This record gives sequence, structure tokens and C-alpha cells, in this order.
Amino acid sequence: MTSDSDAGQAWSTSSMLERDLILTDVDFTRIRQLIYERAGIVLAEHKREMVYSRLAKRLRHHNLTHFSEYISRLERNASAKEWEAFTNALTTNLTAFFREAHHFPLLASHIANKPGPIRVWSAAASTGEEPYSIAMTLHETLGSRASEARVVSTDIDTDALTRARAGIYPMEQVRKLDESRIRRFFLKGSGERIGLAKIRPEVSAIVEYEQLNLLAPSWSIKGPFDAIFCRNVMIYFDKETQTRILSRFAPLLKPDGLLFAGHSENFSYISQAFKLRGQTVYVLAPRN
Repeated sequence: MTSDSDAGQAWSTSSMLERDLILTDVDFTRIRQLIYERAGIVLAEHKREMVYSRLAKRLRHHNLTHFSEYISRLERNASAKEWEAFTNALTTNLTAFFREAHHFPLLASHIANKPGPIRVWSAAASTGEEPYSIAMTLHETLGSRASEARVVSTDIDTDALTRARAGIYPMEQVRKLDESRIRRFFLKGSGERIGLAKIRPEVSAIVEYEQLNLLAPSWSIKGPFDAIFCRNVMIYFDKETQTRILSRFAPLLKPDGLLFAGHSENFSYISQAFKLRGQTVYVLAPRN
């Protein structure tokens, strides 16, 4: 899961009248409760337009006209497959290769001389740009040792993970990287694949993907990690949820491990488990 690209628009009576599906105030409130309970996401009041546009496809898929009918379907079966589609629809995925670029030289210097296999967790892998950027950094820094490293990549959005595993991206997105990285880490498409680029096998080989909800009572992944990337995710959670997740990160980090946060996130006043080391980079706080 990543970022805040959907600013949303104020809901007006006139816009509601133009809609073919019925979303009442009660429906919107219940949807906000459901996505909070399911994924910890806090949807603001101004996200009503976003909720309508994203869930409208699901209602039409089921030939429904009222959001209340859709909500009832979900609530009747807590394990229904539709919950996955519901969560995927309301998860925002805004990402890019080497986003917040200052983090990657810090990661490189941190792991350059460390013995043993390096392990990094990308806790909001989205469509793969972040974990592949981490993997490229490991290859550039470790050389032949990179084949022993692992980038564990998780996200709640199964659709995003499917795209991440494929490792295929529009060329206009890849062109933002410098030419040397493009040559080294991507295969350019031809024929029917022209205009696309695929992550090279040696890069994807050290990245593994797994669906994971950070709110789940237990996590299948195990530490310790040299670094955890959890960027532009906490902004969707309330303070209580943020505190709980940070407390679960702490024992999964090596004693000198790094926690990378997003540019708009500040953990200093949320958790006593971490202290700020530099620009949106944290280390474990000394135990008393």
C-alpha cells in the first residue's frame, strides 16, 4: 500500500443526483468503518467521491444499484472473496522507482560491509517499484554477494502484488532512471511488448512477494532484517494503529537495523521503540 494521490472532492447534492448508484450517508459511514476494521485505513470525509468511483465497479460487477446491498453482501460472509476486491479497491498505490531517492544511498552504505546474507523488508510493496529499487541497490552495492540477499515484499493489495511479480512496466516510467541502470537491470520489450520493460531475472530472483495485512494478529514473515521500508503507509492509520505496528517492527530489526519512513511521516512522537537518525530514517532506541 502507498501514498495520497486521491485528494477527493467535496460531495454535493447535484453530483449525487447524476449518479446511477445510490450511496447514502449511512452507507459511506459503514464503508469507512469496514475498511478501518479490515485494513486500518482511515478514510476522511472528503474521500466520498473516491469511495463511490472505486467501488462502483464492484457494484456493477454484481448488478447492484445500492451501496447498502453491496455492504450487506460483505457483512453476511466475513470470509467472502469479495472482501479482497473491496480492500484492493480502496487501497491507493502511488509509487515509483527510487522514490525518495536519498534513502537508497543510506541503505547502500549501511549494508556495504556487513557480513552474511542481507535481508530487507518492503512492507508496502505495491506494484513492485520499491522492492525492485531495493534489489537494484543491493546488486550495485554487494556485487556477486547480492544473489544471497533477499528482499521480502508484502502488501495487502493482491492485484498490486500480481503486477509486482510480473515485473513489467511502461517504458516511459523506466526512462526516468539513468541509462546505466536501464541497461543493467531491465529488458526492453519488442514486437507486441514494445513500449514495455521487464525486470531482469537476476534482480527479480532476490525479491519474494507475499500478501500481508499489517493489522493481522500474526505475521507470517520472520526477522531479523537489516532494514525495513514502510513508507507512505502510516499516513492512512490512526495513531493507535501506528504505535501498534511500530512496536511489532522493532523485534524484527537487527540491533543496528534501519527503518525507512515516508517524507510526510514522523514516528518520533508515536513510538519510544525508535529514534530518528536522519531524514525519515530511524534506528532502534536504546533500551533502559
